[in-house]
Amino acid sequence: MAESKKIKTALVSVFHKDGLDELLKKLNDEGVKFLSTGGTQQFIESLGYECQKVEDVTTYPSILGGRVKTLHPKVFGGILARRENEGDIEQMKQYEIPEIDLVIVDLYPFEQTVASGASEADIIEKIDIGGISLIRAGAKNFKDVVIVPSKAEYGVLLDILNKKGAQTDIEDRRMFATRAFGVSSHYDTAINAWFVKTAK
Repeated sequence: MAESKKIKTALVSVFHKDGLDELLKKLNDEGVKFLSTGGTQQFIESLGYECQKVEDVTTYPSILGGRVKTLHPKVFGGILARRENEGDIEQMKQYEIPEIDLVIVDLYPFEQTVASGASEADIIEKIDIGGISLIRAGAKNFKDVVIVPSKAEYGVLLDILNKKGAQTDIEDRRMFATRAFGVSSHYDTAINAWFVKTAK
């Protein structure tokens, strides 16, 4: 029961760009299309790859000082849609929602910002909202979507791509989902610990 899925479109939204170039090269070589925002989109284009702006899909710009970029039904619909559910597929057509098969995220560095002795205002701004939501959405729909939840996983996906091309099996996607919820849990635990500490 391999349940192999092809990666056709990748949403890339990362804080740390280091180590990403090799992965992007392989994905581009495999014909995967890129979708991104802001600095990540500029980074992808600086490497010579085409990249569609999330804003062109959602028709909304990045707003509130970058606090809201990816939080939109056309993005989350593309990740959460069940590919074998006729109702979901019909709604994707109706609302022109693109399928997103791969989500690559690297969260704002909350713990590092706290450790640096930054101000409360700076720490608050490093609480990632869109990224953590993308991680949870991709992991929830692991039957259809690959979620890479941190730069620590870039190499893991690259190894799979080198072995199989732009294809993943259900076991691969479940593994990434497991790691994704681990990243999400750790991140929220760190934020909670900071709030508890500063409330005293």
